[in-house]
Amino acid sequence: MPDFLGPVAGFGVTFRTMFTKPVTEFYPEQKAPTAARYHGRHRLNRYADGLEKCIGCELCAWACPADAIYVEGADNTDEERYSPGERYGVVYQINYLRCIGCGLCIEACPTRALTMTNDYELVDDNRADLIYEKDRLLAPVEPGVEPAPHPMADGATEADYYRGEVR
Repeated sequence: MPDFLGPVAGFGVTFRTMFTKPVTEFYPEQKAPTAARYHGRHRLNRYADGLEKCIGCELCAWACPADAIYVEGADNTDEERYSPGERYGVVYQINYLRCIGCGLCIEACPTRALTMTNDYELVDDNRADLIYEKDRLLAPVEPGVEPAPHPMADGATEADYYRGEVR
C-alpha cells in the first residue's frame, strides 16, 4: 500500500458503517428474553405446603464476597412454625447496591431455599428501596395453600421435606 493511503485506510471502518442500517433495540416496549441460567433477582423458595425453605443458617451471608446479605435466624415453636426445621430466617435482607450477582450464595444454601430468577430490572429512585427484605424476596404462596406459620403436613418429618416428598 502506498504511504499516502495509510491515514485514509484507518477510516475504512467508519465509511463502511456509515451506510449500514443501525441495530435498534426497543427495550422498554420489547423485552428480549434472557438466557435460561441468567443470574438476576434472588428468590426465597417455599415447600409445596407453604412452609419456607430457609432455615436461617446464614451460610449464604458468609459466602457472599460483597457482604450484601444479612440473615438473622430464630427458633421455630410448635405454635408458630415457619419452616420444617428447628430454625427459620426471621430477618432476611439482600442489599442490591452491593450484590455483584456472582451466585455464591446460591451454592452455599443447603436447602435450595435461595435461587436466582431471570428478573433483571433492579432499578429504583431511592437507595433504601434497593435493600430487599424478606417480604419482597419470598416466593408467592400457591393458590389454595396456607401461608406460614402453620404446622408441618400430617405425618411428615423434616426428612420428608428435604427429600421433596411433601405435596
